[in-house]
Amino acid sequence: MQKLWIDQFWCLSPADLLSQLQSRETGLQASQVTQRQTTYGLNTLTQHSGPSALRLLLSQFKSPLVLILVAACVISLMATEWVDALVVLAIVLISTLMGFVQEYVAHAAMQRLRAHLSLEARVLRDGVAQTCAVTALVPGDVVLLSAGSLVPADGVVLAGKDCFVNQSVLTGESVPVEKSSGQSAAEATLTQREHALFMGSSVSSGTARMLVVNTGSHTQLGQLADRLSRQPPPTAFEQGIQRLGYLLTRVMLVMVVLVLGLHLILQRPPIDSLLFALALSVGLTPELLPAIVSITLSHGAKRMAAMGVIVRRLNAIENLGSMDVLCTDKTGTLTQGVLQLDGALDAWGQPSQTVLQLAALNAQGQTGLSSPLDEAILTLAQAQSIPPDHRHKIDEIPYDFQRKCLSVIFESDEGQAQMITKGALRQVLARCTHWGETAQPLDEAARRALETRFNAWSEQGYRVLGVATRTWPQTASADTTWEEQSLCFAGFLLFLDPVKPGVQATLSALAQRGVALKIITGDNPQVARHVAAQVGLEQAAMLTGPDMQRMGDRALMLAVRRVSLFADVDPGQKERILLALQRGRHVVGYLGDGINDALALRTADVGISVDTAVDVAKDAADLVLLRKDLDVLLDGITEGRTTFANTLKYLLTVISANFGNMVSMALASVFLPFLPLLATQILLNNLLADLPAMAIARDRVDPEWIAGPRQWDTDFIREYMISFGLVSSVFDLLTFGMLLWIFQAAPPEFRTGWFVESLLTELLVALVVRTRRRFYRSRPAASLVLITALVALVAVVLPYSPLADWFEFVPLPMHLMLSLVGLSVAYVLTVEVCKRGFYRRQDKRRVTAHA
Repeated sequence: MQKLWIDQFWCLSPADLLSQLQSRETGLQASQVTQRQTTYGLNTLTQHSGPSALRLLLSQFKSPLVLILVAACVISLMATEWVDALVVLAIVLISTLMGFVQEYVAHAAMQRLRAHLSLEARVLRDGVAQTCAVTALVPGDVVLLSAGSLVPADGVVLAGKDCFVNQSVLTGESVPVEKSSGQSAAEATLTQREHALFMGSSVSSGTARMLVVNTGSHTQLGQLADRLSRQPPPTAFEQGIQRLGYLLTRVMLVMVVLVLGLHLILQRPPIDSLLFALALSVGLTPELLPAIVSITLSHGAKRMAAMGVIVRRLNAIENLGSMDVLCTDKTGTLTQGVLQLDGALDAWGQPSQTVLQLAALNAQGQTGLSSPLDEAILTLAQAQSIPPDHRHKIDEIPYDFQRKCLSVIFESDEGQAQMITKGALRQVLARCTHWGETAQPLDEAARRALETRFNAWSEQGYRVLGVATRTWPQTASADTTWEEQSLCFAGFLLFLDPVKPGVQATLSALAQRGVALKIITGDNPQVARHVAAQVGLEQAAMLTGPDMQRMGDRALMLAVRRVSLFADVDPGQKERILLALQRGRHVVGYLGDGINDALALRTADVGISVDTAVDVAKDAADLVLLRKDLDVLLDGITEGRTTFANTLKYLLTVISANFGNMVSMALASVFLPFLPLLATQILLNNLLADLPAMAIARDRVDPEWIAGPRQWDTDFIREYMISFGLVSSVFDLLTFGMLLWIFQAAPPEFRTGWFVESLLTELLVALVVRTRRRFYRSRPAASLVLITALVALVAVVLPYSPLADWFEFVPLPMHLMLSLVGLSVAYVLTVEVCKRGFYRRQDKRRVTAHA
């Protein structure tokens, strides 16, 4: 038999499917099963062994920034700079090992999915019911399902009786849905495929015979597992680091070519010139960037843990700060996640204590499974101090999914008995012949009026039940349901999942910080619209799952810009929404807690789940909230932006200083007859200059840094590096001229003077470029000021100390030292002036880009 997978099987009738699969309602024959097991293989999710540990470790070296650091290490070894090489090597190993550990444990998500599958199934073969392993099922098998069964594959109902299935694994629906034999439209969403069954869902009640159509990786759950096992797309943070690496690589290549060419023109030794050019270009690398990022992210993770946010992947902190779109389900996030009785109304739609008392009696008297609806009724009755009813219970007719109602019979002390029925409104109305307190006949006009009220409340997002009564005859028996007839309709019960207090204020705060909220839910459009209106999104445009099925990726990318409400969507469509937003250059967060959210959590730039979520969702998430509350995210966003700001401060300071030094060294190498700095002096300079950088992780951040989302902008970094690097080079050249032509410094004096000047300028300028404001209007962290002051003192005192001989420094005349300090102050003031002009140009560029 040729392998046959049927993609849109739900739109075919059971008879057509039986014909295509060459099966019968009594099941396959044993010979067919054996042949198909060979053709189709086992009914299991695709086994992905994943890359080996060595391959995963080597993949960490794909980052351009890591490769640049490796090159720096190699060149340092070639130049016999052993200490420098070891420092860079240690940084590379630490950063790559952290990435390796995170990816090595990431394969757990798909393994968790397998735990949701049944191990055995009851199947008809040769017309006889038998038990077999789920892995042995093949397309064409007929499976027998009953209450408690896990659906072992994708297929359709051949025959069913009161079959209700919980398919929240895939759809997120909070209540079981009825399944029956038939066929659905080809474009039907998961929630609309009323005749199809899907692997991983479970039978809540009733029985069914199921025709297996697709197995293993071709089921809906199998496709989800397969996509979870793939390498997720790079997040905004990872893309930013990659772009930075490419920028540095291009600049370094240009520098190597220019310096090497210039030295060859001057007839310098080729090999020495090449090594010098390579060493000079690698000097551009912010070698401590991986360490600074790790330190800032670790501090951020500790602070977020104190706020109730567990960080599973450190990079997610910066992504959270860059996030400008947050996608979330409504239940438990925007709403309280608990149904409440919003009103007990009479048949005319007016508040009624009588209806509430009847509903409370019914809820209190039933002995079936505890229901959230009954709890909500009793809670409101207690809150409104409904007087106790002293009637005693005689009997009850339990709830079942076919009748969709429940009746309890009570008797008063006078011997009068009454049945109180509560259930789905249409089912209750179908059993009524009268309505209202005066028991008027329920004619067509009255029935239409009640239906109109029901439809209006349903469109507002309410779940509506009906309450009815009748006098209970002494001869009646509760063993049969036929007595639930000739009822008198008493009124309505309106339930809703109320919006959390303060959620509107939280959403307003998110909007003020530049984060747009988009609601993505599997619920019906009416409920979604009602919740959106309650949280202040009354005018939000809405897109439904069926709408999305008719849209291409380009059309969806344009639509998601204006749409804030997505209803009746399946897991694959959630992923499409996120990808469309990311293609529009948005940094996207997703908050979810179900298996159906796992794919979206993995796709998002920052996946957010909760401590009570299923294991699959927590494995796929980057952050786990200890409580499902958007207020916690507000604090996390602030922390993420603080971390991003401090990382960028280090990068901008170091990359501009390194670029300036690189240009200065290149020019100095042309006209100086001696080395401007010795190797040990360069190493000491780098070491001392990097000490304050370690304190940047705890630096204060100006309010404007956290007012809106920020992303890696390589154009901004490049222009910053060139602008401020050239300013640094100008002052380096002024220093060279002052030392050579004014003070006529000998090589030891020259090296000592430039060491002091270059270190002082890099230390002081860090306090200037750390803020957009005038530097004296932004207060840095005390630790940063203290370390900077101590290192500056070391720079000034070192030439006069006993350690000077170790590094071949010489004492400088006091007037020369004062001149160097004065030049450093002039440099700081010049950078301050240039900074204002630079940011004015950047602001104009952004305005032009958004126009």
